[in-house]
Amino acid sequence: MRTERRNEKRKDRRKNQKNVFRQKIKWLGIAVAAVFVFLLSGYGLLILGGKMVADEDDLQLDLTTTVRTEDGEVVKTLYNENREYVSVDHIPDHVLQAFVAVEDRRFYEHQGIDLQSIGRAVYRDILARSKVEGGSTITQQLSKNLFLTNDKSWTRKIKESMASLYLERRLSKDEILELYVNQVYFGEGVYGVQKASQYFFSKDVDDLTISEGALLAGLMKAPNGYSPLNHPEKAAERRNVVLQTMESAGFIDEETKVLEQEKDLGINLSKEERGTNPWVDSYVDIAIKEAAEKHDLSFADLQSGGYEITVYMNDDFQQIAYQNFKEDAFFPGNTEGTEGAFVMLDKDNGHLVSAVGGRNFSIGDLNRTNVQRQPGSTFKPVAVYGPALMKEDKYNPFTIIPDQYMEEYEVKNVSGEYKNNITIYQAIVESTNTSAVWLLDQIGIDYSKSYLNKLDLPLDEKDKGTSIALGGLEKGVTPLQMAQSYQAFANNGSMSEATAIAEIKDRNGEVIYQSETSNKEIFTPQVAWDMTEMLKETVRSGTASSGYYAKELAGKTGTTQHTYVDGASKDAWFVGYTPDYVTAMWMGYDKSDEEHYLTGGSAYPTSLTKKILTEIDNQTGSAFTASFSRPDDVEPLPDPIDLPVIENVDASYTFGGMALVKGKLTWNGSTDDRIVYRIYKEEEGTDELVGEVEGETEFIIDDIWFRNEYYYVVPFDPITNMEGTHSESVSFF
Repeated sequence: MRTERRNEKRKDRRKNQKNVFRQKIKWLGIAVAAVFVFLLSGYGLLILGGKMVADEDDLQLDLTTTVRTEDGEVVKTLYNENREYVSVDHIPDHVLQAFVAVEDRRFYEHQGIDLQSIGRAVYRDILARSKVEGGSTITQQLSKNLFLTNDKSWTRKIKESMASLYLERRLSKDEILELYVNQVYFGEGVYGVQKASQYFFSKDVDDLTISEGALLAGLMKAPNGYSPLNHPEKAAERRNVVLQTMESAGFIDEETKVLEQEKDLGINLSKEERGTNPWVDSYVDIAIKEAAEKHDLSFADLQSGGYEITVYMNDDFQQIAYQNFKEDAFFPGNTEGTEGAFVMLDKDNGHLVSAVGGRNFSIGDLNRTNVQRQPGSTFKPVAVYGPALMKEDKYNPFTIIPDQYMEEYEVKNVSGEYKNNITIYQAIVESTNTSAVWLLDQIGIDYSKSYLNKLDLPLDEKDKGTSIALGGLEKGVTPLQMAQSYQAFANNGSMSEATAIAEIKDRNGEVIYQSETSNKEIFTPQVAWDMTEMLKETVRSGTASSGYYAKELAGKTGTTQHTYVDGASKDAWFVGYTPDYVTAMWMGYDKSDEEHYLTGGSAYPTSLTKKILTEIDNQTGSAFTASFSRPDDVEPLPDPIDLPVIENVDASYTFGGMALVKGKLTWNGSTDDRIVYRIYKEEEGTDELVGEVEGETEFIIDDIWFRNEYYYVVPFDPITNMEGTHSESVSFF
């Protein structure tokens, strides 16, 4: 019995042991399976989770937008990161090898994460008891730069690995390397190997030598610390380290290494990068606004989009205008802060060739070329005289209109003088206020506004009175608008929209906008020519005669009275045009009050405009056309006749002929042989017109006998049908 019991106990013990073993095997299997699932999940997360970390949009790098003139000169760059993308096909092998050698020698062997490099880095860190070597691959560096922040948490490292594995599956090795060398920062505000090459060596990347490529690759570790500009010795040491690693990696031989290490740094800063060119800022600011308003490209788009914008700016014109705006003598303010604006358009197409938005302008400042101001008398030609002359059956340059103080309009001439009657021609040259207001009232305010709308000078609803004639507007107009409107006179009656941008290309070089000139006819060619002749005389002898310009110029001045200071000016203008270009200039204060006012008037912008035109013409080899050319289908406008004051009238008589006694009148007249001289005999009631002569200064009266009769001479203008002042009366006996 005892033996049987012992056997049973042994069996039970063996059975229990088997059960325990089975349980251990079971849990071990579960544990192994769990570890496998965990590892598989982790691997899957690393493989598949990269898509959640990597944003495809970030694969498109921010690129620099260039603004260049039509001849290809880059005048401004706009960027968040100053970068120009270059394909790996245009980067020499030795440049790419320098980056691979120093940053990730096993780049072409791993799949985004290099466990061997990580292990080596950890081992060396342990030996040094500090972090002396990084284990990040080029792919990992690119992933961090594109998708992640610079924090040093384990979470970031995991995400970096996930993104790296994703990039390796998504892109080829060449594509990854291309993104990397275009993305990295080289110091001095420069991103990407192409911009770095241009900045430091004044050459494109495909022209870099081995030592130059090694220098750029060496900047990756510490762009500021190894700056060849600030720390040339350290930069040379770092470059030589890169060359050594290139030899160790088998990219170059020892002889080449030694030869390249002996070279100097070869730094040659590009002209573009040596400094700023502030004279272009006003113009570029206009182009930026035009890109936003007309082409839906925001400033942020331009700073990152890599566009190529071609503008119509003439760099010579722009620099001359900018430099002249620095001369204080042309800005007559009672205190500091006198400002100004200047624009210059090609009269044939409205292309903006020059613009100054302020005397110390930077991009983003108040651009005064687009600030509304009261235009003063510069508004008369576009609001009154141009529209009036379009009524050809009623008005022409020699139509007589009133020039007298009119209480109903509460308008007076600045000079305080009045001629009673005056021609439209004279009214423009002398800028009589009373005549302009009277004529606006005659043609109608709505009629005037219809032409102002055509000229892209829409007025405020509150602008309803005859003060429009004098530029007294609710909001005003801009210098750019005024130049554009005068283009209609300069361009044979047609106007085109003022524009700065000629062409826009995207980052791929595709043209997305091409400027096309579209002219619209505002005035007839005859009216445009007549206005040109009258405005030309205004510059020659009228209100715009200040300053000097040797060639023909047409234009009009304008001044607005200061609200608070008697005798002072708030705004001073000159708007004019040569046979080639239209200009507009404004002067004044941004805020005009009791403490800020102009001590001079329109003579200042007139003189400065002429000085700018003279310097441009001189410095560009007399490029401006000397005189205006009348179109073939247009009638010439006669010069106005200046009726003389008749003096030294002499009466004599002779004997003989059919009439026994003849009278002879002589007088001092004018050299203008178009003048007609009328001879009157005094009579009770109405004097009798005896006769007239044209261009002569004597007249014969037959059969005077010996009567005591009195005669006088009156000059007569056959163009205006106006008589002048009669002479003294004389008698033959």
